[in-house]
Amino acid sequence: MTVLSKPVSGYAAAIATFSHSLLTSPLAIVIVVSLVVGLLMVVLFGYTSDQKAIGVAKDQLKAHLLAVRLYRDQIPVVMGSYGKILRGTGRYLKLAFKPLLYVIVPITLLMVQIDRYLGQMPIPPNAPFLLTVRLGEPSSNVRASEQSLAIDAMNDVSIDLPPEIKMTAPPVHINADNEIVWRLAGSKEGRYTVKVALGGQSAGKAVCVGDDLPRISTIRLRGQFWERMFSSAEPALPENSPIESISINYPDRNIEIAGYGMNWIWLFFILSMVAGFIFKEILGIQI
Repeated sequence: MTVLSKPVSGYAAAIATFSHSLLTSPLAIVIVVSLVVGLLMVVLFGYTSDQKAIGVAKDQLKAHLLAVRLYRDQIPVVMGSYGKILRGTGRYLKLAFKPLLYVIVPITLLMVQIDRYLGQMPIPPNAPFLLTVRLGEPSSNVRASEQSLAIDAMNDVSIDLPPEIKMTAPPVHINADNEIVWRLAGSKEGRYTVKVALGGQSAGKAVCVGDDLPRISTIRLRGQFWERMFSSAEPALPENSPIESISINYPDRNIEIAGYGMNWIWLFFILSMVAGFIFKEILGIQI
């Protein structure tokens, strides 16, 4: 028994590791979230809608569609049925709009948060990536001397790197876009901060290196509230900062399904719709 305990414990540890990695894989997360969202979507729609009125509206639409088929040789009846179908469709959409609004808003916010984890992959160790700093653009009617000052400001931009991240090429200045691009590489897994300095001010940008599921922010912005809501997971840059944005070109994450790579949002949309139709039949909710 003593001899067998080590192999048995080793197999148990391997099985536990495999189960944990399977349950925390992007595919498993999307499947679970889709099922939960599909159920919540149907239940929330049922509680916030007039189920009796929706049922009546759907029955009337079915009756008018049936009349079109039965009386297709009687033009006045068919035309009248088409008019009733249009009015019935408008009545149904009116009944469904408010519940759909209650459903869509929280689901959209949830999808934005999930995309922070499943939308992009962290930078693989020792793989090159680009850090792009964009300065505030001068207006088109500024004088040439001010344009020259803006170009000089680009030359003054510097970055402070942690020891685990190295610069692999000199920075490239793109004057037309007011951008400076650095090519960097991380030697060790982890979450790091790269600091960008200009004019006595500095701003940090988080960099994720590894292969797990960290919360990723591809860009850090100054102002632009609504764009930050959907595309950034970091605090806004100071309003008085000369830096408009700092971004990193993280690789997109594709979830493999039967040999095909798919963005998680498409898979989530398909699975949540299928789950919603199944749960609505089980719960008897009119949609």
